[in-house]
Amino acid sequence: MQFEVWAPQAGRVTLRCDGVTRALERDPEREGWWRGEAEAHDGSRYGFALDDGPVLPDPRSRRQPDGPDGLSAVVDHDGFTWRTGWTGRPLPGAVLYELHVGTYTREGTFDAAAERLGHLADLGVTHVELMPVCPFPGRHGWGYEGVSLWAVHEPYGGPEGLKRFVERAHALGLGVVLDVVHNHLGPSGNYLPQFGPYFTDTHHTPWGAAVNLDAPGSDEVRAYLVDSALAWLRDYRIDGLRLDAVHALVDTRARHFLEELSQAVDTLAGDTGRPLFLIAESDLNDPRVITPRENGGFGLHAQWNDDFHHALHTALTGEAQGYYADFARAPLAAVAKTLTGGFFHDGTYSSFRGRHHGRPLDRTRVAAHRLLGYSQTHDQIGNRAQGDRLAALVSPGLLACAAALTLTAPFTPMLFMGEEWAAGTPWQFFTDHTDPALAKAVSEGRRREFAAHGWAEQDVPDPQDPATRDRSCLDWSEPEREPHARVLDWYRRLLELRREQPDLTDPDLADTKVAYDEEQRWLAFRRGDVRVAVNLGDRPADIPLGIRGARVLAAWESVGPPGPNGVLRLPSESAVVLLQE
Repeated sequence: MQFEVWAPQAGRVTLRCDGVTRALERDPEREGWWRGEAEAHDGSRYGFALDDGPVLPDPRSRRQPDGPDGLSAVVDHDGFTWRTGWTGRPLPGAVLYELHVGTYTREGTFDAAAERLGHLADLGVTHVELMPVCPFPGRHGWGYEGVSLWAVHEPYGGPEGLKRFVERAHALGLGVVLDVVHNHLGPSGNYLPQFGPYFTDTHHTPWGAAVNLDAPGSDEVRAYLVDSALAWLRDYRIDGLRLDAVHALVDTRARHFLEELSQAVDTLAGDTGRPLFLIAESDLNDPRVITPRENGGFGLHAQWNDDFHHALHTALTGEAQGYYADFARAPLAAVAKTLTGGFFHDGTYSSFRGRHHGRPLDRTRVAAHRLLGYSQTHDQIGNRAQGDRLAALVSPGLLACAAALTLTAPFTPMLFMGEEWAAGTPWQFFTDHTDPALAKAVSEGRRREFAAHGWAEQDVPDPQDPATRDRSCLDWSEPEREPHARVLDWYRRLLELRREQPDLTDPDLADTKVAYDEEQRWLAFRRGDVRVAVNLGDRPADIPLGIRGARVLAAWESVGPPGPNGVLRLPSESAVVLLQE
C-alpha cells in the first residue's frame, strides 16, 4: 500500500505501520512530499515520525481509533456496501434539521440517531444537518474543537457508523449535510504545525494564528482543505457541507479559497451526477459569498442568515442586549426588512460592531433559497449562559408564531433538533477535555465570561461536568404529551403546506410583500396567493389584509377568514396561514 505525507521542513520521515518502521523517500514530482510502500490492510495502525521524533498521526488520517493523540488507521472505503441507489436531493425547496449526534439521543451514537430518523421523515424535513463529527478530545463535545479533518469521532461510531447513518437517511429520502470547520483546529491533538506551515501569523483569528490560505506553503494547505471536503461528499455520500465561520478564513489571494472550493464541489457534482452544495456560516452580510462565480462571487450555494434570527428573536422576547440592540429598536420593522431584503445590516450602522456593516442583496438576482432562515440554532441556544431554548422564554403561542414565520418565509428553513416539539431540555455548552489544565481553563473561562454579564458563577453550568451534557440530551417522551404534542402537530402542518403550496417555495425574494404594526405587534405578509399573519401581542388584533375570499389553511387558534371589509380578527399570540381564492 502507498503511504504519503507532506512534510516540507523535515530532513527525514519514517513510517511506522503495524509495528514495522520504514524510511520514506522524497517525491521527486511534488515538493515537500514523502512517499513509500508498506504492507497494510483495513484497520492497520500507522503514523509518521519526522527527523526521528515521536510517531504522529497522519494529517490526512481517515480514522483515529484511539482519539486525536493515537495512531491513525487505514480505512478501506470500498469495503462498505451501499445498498441505497441515492441520486441526491437539491437545496432549492429543502427544509434542514440541525442535529448533534451526541445529544440527539441519550446513547449519543450514529446508530442510535439513525433509529430516530423516521421521526424526521414523518415531520417533513428534507435534509439532516449534522454538527461536526471530526475527532475531538474525550467522548462528548460540540465538535468545533475537532482535529483530523478527514476522520470521524470514534465514540459516535467512527467511519462505519457515519456510513450506516447516511445509508439510513437516504433510504428514508433524507439528504445529509455535514458541518465542517476549516477556520481553526482544536487546541488538543493538533499536530499539523509539526508537519508544515498549516497556520500563519500573518493573520489572526479568535482562536489564534489563522489557517494558512495565502502565505508561503498555502497551495498545499488549500489542497488539504479542499480534498477533505471532497472526501466527505465522495466517500460518505454526504449531500452538502455547512462551512463554519467563513468570515474567519482570511485570504488575500486573487482567487479566494471559497471560490476554489465551490469550483471543486461543482466539478464533483458533475462527475457523480448528484446535486452537491455548500452552505456558509457568514456574518459578513456580503452578497459575494452566495453570488455565482461567473458573476464575480465565491459561488457558494447558500448561507445562514443570522439577521432574520436576530430580528425574530427580539420581536418574540424583547431582548435587546449585545448584537440584538439594533434589531430591538423596531423589531417588527427588522423582521419585515429581512423578509423582503434578506439582510438587515445591508450597509447600515451596527452599534454592536461600532461601524457600518453589510451590503444590499440584489433581490432580482439572488434566489431566496440561498438564505437559510431559522428561529433557533445550536449557537443561539448554546451560547446563552444556561442554554435555554426559545421554549423556555416565550409561550407556546409565540412559538407557533416563530414556526409560522420561519416555515413560510421565502428562505430555506432550518430547525434545531427538538424545536419541533418545544423541547423542555436545554442545550448547554459542554466539553470533555482530557488535559486537566485545558479542562480547568475552559470551565473557569466560561464562568468569567458570564459573570461579566451579571450571572452568578453557580448558575453557569460547568462544561466539564458530565451532567451538563446529560441535561442537553433530548427527552423523546415529550412529543407524546402536551403541550409538546400540539406544537409538533403545528410544525407538521406547516411543513405539509410547504409541500402543497408552490408559492411557499417560490425563489423570488422580491415577490414577498409585508405589512406590520409595531405598536399592536402584528405582522402579515404575502407570497403569491398565500397570506401569513402573526399576532405577537397579548390581545386580539384586527389585521387589514385587504382580501375577502380566503380559506384558512392552518391556524394555531380558531380563527375565521377575513370579513367583508378585508380585516382579519386574529387572537393574541397566534398565527394563521390563508389561501386567497
